[in-house]
Amino acid sequence: MLKFIIRRIVYGFFTLVGITVVVFLLFHALPGDPVSMIAGQRTDEVTLKIIREDLGLDKPLPEQLALYFKDLSIISIHKDTPEEQEKYRYTRLIPMGENVLVVKFPYFRRSFQTQKRVSEIINERIWNTIVLAVSAMSFAVIVGVFLGIVAARRQGTWIDRTIIPVTTLGFSVPSFVAAALISNYIGYKFGPYVGLSGTGSLWDYDTYTGESVLALKNLILPTLTLGIRPLSLIVQITRSAMLDVLSQDYIRTARAKGVSKNQLIYKHALKNALIPVVTSASGWLASLIGGSFFVETIFVYQGIGYETVNAVFTLDLPVIMASTLIVAAIFIFITVVVDILYTFIDPRIRLQ
Repeated sequence: MLKFIIRRIVYGFFTLVGITVVVFLLFHALPGDPVSMIAGQRTDEVTLKIIREDLGLDKPLPEQLALYFKDLSIISIHKDTPEEQEKYRYTRLIPMGENVLVVKFPYFRRSFQTQKRVSEIINERIWNTIVLAVSAMSFAVIVGVFLGIVAARRQGTWIDRTIIPVTTLGFSVPSFVAAALISNYIGYKFGPYVGLSGTGSLWDYDTYTGESVLALKNLILPTLTLGIRPLSLIVQITRSAMLDVLSQDYIRTARAKGVSKNQLIYKHALKNALIPVVTSASGWLASLIGGSFFVETIFVYQGIGYETVNAVFTLDLPVIMASTLIVAAIFIFITVVVDILYTFIDPRIRLQ
């Protein structure tokens, strides 16, 4: 298992390197000048040149990419000066004349727009997105597995014939379309009746105390929106898996021995039927973190997706790059964890 984990970590590392190169080149190919957006359209050329040199945007593209990888590397060589120490917050390892070999956290640079450390911006936003993604996935798994079992137990009845078309319709609706409909109708038109709002983040600003307060009600509609598509898929996967497992020989043997129907389903069949559900849920959880961008924007839910969309409009490259890499790293981490989790769900599976 240790070899498997190390191999997956190495694969994940090279995947992140590839994503970094592609995204870096892609956003440098976008039309528009981030320096002009920082300084304003009426700024003189001298000021624009100074800003461009300060941000390193005057260098050739390969050199910019190399410097960015150096900033991201946890082990690198830097000048041993107070300015470099304050910028990278590194720990010295080996002196090398005027330079020093250091260990540090990845430096995602500073926002072009606010000059705030991107790591601080991401840290403020990522937890809101993680809470939203986990909430949406929990809602999808709990409700989806329950409806899938109901559909399997009532195969061919009106309940089964109702659940499947409804879930198929739910899966066919894109999340941003569902977000617009739910925000408009449930959040605004029926908001006074249901007590929910079409916009709002996990933390609200209290005008009386001047402090941030937890607003869980603002999590309900984004959770419902993000959870619709994975829920629809999980219902159909659970139903198919349950029907397949219930047709196995060991299930028929248990039924012949007089095992009750509930024990047959929840004790014997469900555990094996959950393997494809776990596969689907793991992929969707990582996808929800990345796919929440437009949903967060529509609901003004201030997570990493909301921050990234705003950064795209202002060509804030450091924020865009950092959020992309972090979402990719989360996806890779979840994939490795799920592969290991398989061995606990089904002992027949071994990591070779």
